[in-house]
Amino acid sequence: MTRILCATTLFLIALSFNVLAGELKGVSLPDQTTIEGKTVLLNGMGLREATMLKVAVYVAGLYLETKSSDPQAILDSDQVKRLDMRFVRDVKAGQMKDAWKESFEKNCPKPCTAMQERLSTLNSYMADLQHGDTMAFTFLPDRVEVHVKGKVMGSISGKDFSKILLMTWLGPHPPNKGLKEGMLGKK
Repeated sequence: MTRILCATTLFLIALSFNVLAGELKGVSLPDQTTIEGKTVLLNGMGLREATMLKVAVYVAGLYLETKSSDPQAILDSDQVKRLDMRFVRDVKAGQMKDAWKESFEKNCPKPCTAMQERLSTLNSYMADLQHGDTMAFTFLPDRVEVHVKGKVMGSISGKDFSKILLMTWLGPHPPNKGLKEGMLGKK
């Protein structure tokens, strides 16, 4: 009887951990992680869709120290943030570079020339990505660290750049509305 009770308890505990993790389009993300000693919580997950055919490209999860559905508060906050991207299709490095250029042009306050050198640095970190590959951005108060396929590619200094980069998802012109709403926990 004790074995059955113990097995049932362990099963329920395991099941509860799976429920707590976020899941979208077959991609699961943990409900929290630790960055530089700080716990960040999964705020929400969204699906990046491309073209008028709404082709699924990646699932993005936004992690924050304090959950929020207010994009401006998130952008203005100095809290540690992380954006995890899990690709659900193959994407060439050139496609990523084009997407960054377009997103920066749409979301960067004019003139945006001060960002060009740092955008070039970001683009130098891009690689061809396959289904299942990851890309992540760790937003710290003075810089953003870029991770591609689980490897730290480098960091880009400046709170201004970090804010514009995060605006490419949470600003007035995200790649698609569902991506932004999902990461804000509204979907």
